[in-house]
Amino acid sequence: MSEPSGGVRRGEDVRAHPAYRLMADLFRSLGHPARVRLLELLGDGERTVSDLQGALELDSSAASQHLSALRRQGLLDSHKLGTSVHCRVKDRRTLKLLELAQAILVANLEENRVLLSELDIKPTSEPARSGTPAPRVPGRRR
Repeated sequence: MSEPSGGVRRGEDVRAHPAYRLMADLFRSLGHPARVRLLELLGDGERTVSDLQGALELDSSAASQHLSALRRQGLLDSHKLGTSVHCRVKDRRTLKLLELAQAILVANLEENRVLLSELDIKPTSEPARSGTPAPRVPGRRR
């Protein structure tokens, strides 16, 4: 990965570097499943807050908090039309970021599936016998 302009110098605390803090804040704002789903829903186009709220089955307070967090990061635009607030994804690259994240997750899951198949271990359909003693945990008394 390329270093941002004015990268961190040796001995400098990376947490104090503005570019890394901003990027971490962006990813932190995407760290809630409801926010990721909101962005996915908005990927199809502009929607009202009440429509988004209903789609995610959120109360108005939770929907407002999630939308505000995304708006603060510059990921959403919103405008009022009549009595409704409409939201849209501000930059379509945000949706590309979500697609890339999904592709990475799918690739990791596929790799794990291949590793499991290479182990050639057959899952057992029998429940564990109750007479089998539980494995001993070091440092724990029975």
